[in-house]
Amino acid sequence: MTTGAGSSFGTTCWWGFSPALDLQRECGSPSSPDDLPELNILLVGSVDGRHVLRTMSQAHRWPQRRINFYIVENNLEVLGRQLLFLSLALESPEKMGLQEKSEMFLELLGNSLIRSPTAAYLQEKSDLFIRYVTDPDFQQRHLGAVDLSALKFKERDQLESIFRFWRNPDPQAFPIARLWDLRVRQYLGTRYDARRGMCDWDLTMKLHERGARTIGGREFSRWRDTGVAFELREGVYHVPNKTLASGRLLRHGELVPARGYWGDIGTGPFLPFGIESEEPSLLKTINGIPAKVGVALCGAGPSRRGMIRRGERIAACPEHVRIHFLPLGCTARLPCKSQYHQHFHLLFFSCSMVHALTPELQLVSAPRATLITELTSFLPDVRKEQVDAFLARVTAMAAGAGFTPCGTPEGQNQAWARFQRQEEGPGDPLRPLLAPNVPPEDGLRGQESVGGTGLQGLGGSVRGGGQWGALGCRDWGGQ
Repeated sequence: MTTGAGSSFGTTCWWGFSPALDLQRECGSPSSPDDLPELNILLVGSVDGRHVLRTMSQAHRWPQRRINFYIVENNLEVLGRQLLFLSLALESPEKMGLQEKSEMFLELLGNSLIRSPTAAYLQEKSDLFIRYVTDPDFQQRHLGAVDLSALKFKERDQLESIFRFWRNPDPQAFPIARLWDLRVRQYLGTRYDARRGMCDWDLTMKLHERGARTIGGREFSRWRDTGVAFELREGVYHVPNKTLASGRLLRHGELVPARGYWGDIGTGPFLPFGIESEEPSLLKTINGIPAKVGVALCGAGPSRRGMIRRGERIAACPEHVRIHFLPLGCTARLPCKSQYHQHFHLLFFSCSMVHALTPELQLVSAPRATLITELTSFLPDVRKEQVDAFLARVTAMAAGAGFTPCGTPEGQNQAWARFQRQEEGPGDPLRPLLAPNVPPEDGLRGQESVGGTGLQGLGGSVRGGGQWGALGCRDWGGQ
């Protein structure tokens, strides 16, 4: 378990640290399907499916085109959660209304404890997901918008084990209340008794100052204490949310596998849908203070844009949308496959996965492709100068992959950096990446780690494995 300052973000990322984006809006020229009849999007470390949900829910705003999402994670539990959220969003209106969908989505997204009806739904879906990963034909008949065919058999077996754990009704299988308190105590150490003051400082002097002013003090304090972020209706929140459990190797003389809560205890799950809104009344301020806080915005967020709405031509998943789950951590191997050569029109990298942004991605980026990288602005343990240093490193890494800065996406400017693929000059700029006289697929074989060699000047904080290899505790105010 992580300890000490600089570790509140944990080692497993359960939710994003930036608002949901309509990725069609962020592409270079989304207005005409003739310009881009098919849109291929690579999402590396998006973790919670928020960009997929918002892009699908707002697809009616753009001329119809085929959209292919390719999702890369480094954690199977995260992949399972995205499958859960997609399945929930696509439930028929006859089975579940929009309000119930939104509330259940937020519970499963960010609550350590959930209501009994939500737990029953999770158990029901876990049975279905076991069929999905063990019977591809059954999965295609019932959730044809999702493609799991690229997953390895080993990953399918591990997903089956995860879903069996979710299905387990025993609350002691995941004692989240004790695990949450233990994580907070180890993180704060001697500052544990002053946790309320630290919570208020992090909220008002860091998150609010950086643009997340709609997060309310009461809800944020409750989440910091208990892990319960959203209480949207009367009910008892007492069943552990097993989707927040993940495995890790701990050293007790030798490495021992353990299941626990290794996620964020610093920022919270309010950012994906809780700090932006297209409804002006939700952002209204009174004497400079937001009239609505993050829970109200989050409740409205999935309802208005993050879930699939019947009145907007997409009650079920649009036929032209396809969601491909790729093998874990396979970003470095994509350039080795000819099917992905100049394939992606938009690439998104979370702040926890930017170490996968290597020069070889020139091979898979389409001409004039857009690159969006999540920044560390909303991590309380990261100081302002470290946020700036992270942006500088990301900019250098993007330049190494052939991208130049081109402004910021719509919304919170501090949350992302936006780049565009440089125009190709005379000759083929991709050949220097390959061995002489060797076809592309073979030229990159065995060189999956060369990205680090081209980025040595950026320092160790942008390298390394693991979910948070991009930050590196030693380089970011850690132990």
